[in-house]
Amino acid sequence: MAGLGKKAADEGRTVVWVDQSGFYLLPHVVRTWAPCGQTPLLRVPLTHDHLAAISGITADGRLYMQTQDHAYRSPDVVRFLQVLLRKIRGKLLVIWDGAPIHRGQPVKDFLRAGAARRVHLEQLPGYAPDLNPDEGIWNYLKRVELRNLCCPDLAALALALRRAKERLRHKRSVVQACLRQAGYHV
Repeated sequence: MAGLGKKAADEGRTVVWVDQSGFYLLPHVVRTWAPCGQTPLLRVPLTHDHLAAISGITADGRLYMQTQDHAYRSPDVVRFLQVLLRKIRGKLLVIWDGAPIHRGQPVKDFLRAGAARRVHLEQLPGYAPDLNPDEGIWNYLKRVELRNLCCPDLAALALALRRAKERLRHKRSVVQACLRQAGYHV
């Protein structure tokens, strides 16, 4: 991974770490306080409904995120890469895990159609979530910003997630701390 940073710097590429996650209506329960003898109760509907999210972070602490109400597939990943190309100037080095949706035919077609001039894709080693700083973003959103949150439906969850994302966008130091935690020097 160390050689990638040098190569990206030599070519003037912006490094973007990308990952996907899911946000369920069931709250991510985090330890909290309550008056002695009054255990706090979280009441939520038992359902598997969820929001799928994909995000990318850069070394300077920028965060880009999209959400949708169904799991991500290769065409959705292409849409996200197009957003990154629109929002970030110059060439990109996208580092992500080995999920099959990243190797799908729509992604290959997207690169073949001309995106390969600006986008270079690199895969993290097999099952190495500790090397992906975007995992820290998901952890922060779930354990800090959305802790113990009970939403009645997906619309309320989408609103809460959008607000949490906007709060996190203004905390570049937290994003950079996720990069340092994963072992990258920023």
